[in-house]
Amino acid sequence: MAQKPSIPKGTRDFNPDQVAKRNYIFSTIKSKFERFGFQPIETPSFENSDTLMGKYGEEGDRLIFKILNSGDYLSKVNDDLYTEKNSNKITTKISEKALRYDLTVPFARYVVQHQNDIEFPFKRYQMQPVWRADRPQKGRFREFYQCDADVVGSDSLWQEVEFVQLYDEVFTALKLEGATIKINNRKILSGIAEVIGASDKLIDFTVALDKLDKIGEEKVKEEMLGKGISEAGIAKLQPLFTLTGDFGSQIESLKSILSTSEEGQKGIEELDFINTAISTLGLKSAKLQLDVTLARGLNYYTGAIFEVSAPEGVAMGSIGGGGRYDDLTGIFGLKNVSGVGISFGLDRIYLVLEELGLFPETITKSTEVIFINFGDNEALFCLKAVKALREAGINAELYPDKITNGKHMKKQMNYGNKRNIPFVVLVGEEELKNSQFTLKNMVSGTQDTVDLETMISKIK
Repeated sequence: MAQKPSIPKGTRDFNPDQVAKRNYIFSTIKSKFERFGFQPIETPSFENSDTLMGKYGEEGDRLIFKILNSGDYLSKVNDDLYTEKNSNKITTKISEKALRYDLTVPFARYVVQHQNDIEFPFKRYQMQPVWRADRPQKGRFREFYQCDADVVGSDSLWQEVEFVQLYDEVFTALKLEGATIKINNRKILSGIAEVIGASDKLIDFTVALDKLDKIGEEKVKEEMLGKGISEAGIAKLQPLFTLTGDFGSQIESLKSILSTSEEGQKGIEELDFINTAISTLGLKSAKLQLDVTLARGLNYYTGAIFEVSAPEGVAMGSIGGGGRYDDLTGIFGLKNVSGVGISFGLDRIYLVLEELGLFPETITKSTEVIFINFGDNEALFCLKAVKALREAGINAELYPDKITNGKHMKKQMNYGNKRNIPFVVLVGEEELKNSQFTLKNMVSGTQDTVDLETMISKIK
């Protein structure tokens, strides 16, 4: 018995309707990227392992899909190493490439590799799939698309202001009103770590803090204790867990909490600048919110950190995120090139639009008219009309198999109905003789015998 076909967990097939809806999101985001002056690039689906490893923190490294070397990949593993069964040591011998985890690190590699061909500041957008060996669940997949926009070669905070506007423009265009753009600053997190005496555990601190909305305050504290952060230091964090009020009032509270940290004060100044600019410029449908517990758990952020959540009432993780990275290209040899970027989570945005019923009804423009096939002579006559309809911008097709009995006629009509094709054209001997077409409206049930020009106008 043949094995039942399947696909890997965390991946999906997409039917024509789903692809049309995804393309609607792609085209909306792309149009706004280009409106804001971003240029498209693409990078390979897999990179050299040393390009990716060590760039996302310990947790990120575990989620990178490794690719086995071709050929006899075990030949480079000696008996002692094989017997030791240390997977980390063996992996470096049998795998030199990996599927990309995100688009930001490959972009940094691209910038360094092509630095002599780039005009800085360089504004790029990229919409491609990425892969993560995560545990699949609602809104979390092992293969998914990211839609990124980044600017490198400028440390101006006006870039952060523009990215807040870009988020707002895209979600407004998608009719996804009420999205929340959460913002924090890595310098504030560094300042907090300094104040609680945990500067040497900044990564452990931020990784734990980033889980606050997922596991709650007590679990976060337990994880911090487990990482060696003192109880006295954690006690000093309490004001952060209860910080409330609007953006401005939270900024004032932070000034008091971080009064002894020069780094923390810099972060406050940067956030204050962005908030003042956005308050003056205004947003169409999104709202900007300060979230001092936002960390995103990635090592390469050095300034602003963004994360976007869906409108209230929608149970979904983040639908976008990003931040400032002052030294990402430095790991590839290009120093002092600051960058900032954001990402749109296409797959989660899709689920949110679906849940809220925000996809336009006319999004799927498939075949508008199908010609019934009565025989070879009629089919050739119909194909001339199909060609004319297509040139007029109408999606048209001819059923490939000709009718030989009544069942075949019914089959062709049902085919059009099941695909929701609004018009059916019948050309029999009489129509062929008079160079005419019987046009049936499958919605109203009416039909007329018309010439080609009239048929085109009625379908349009």
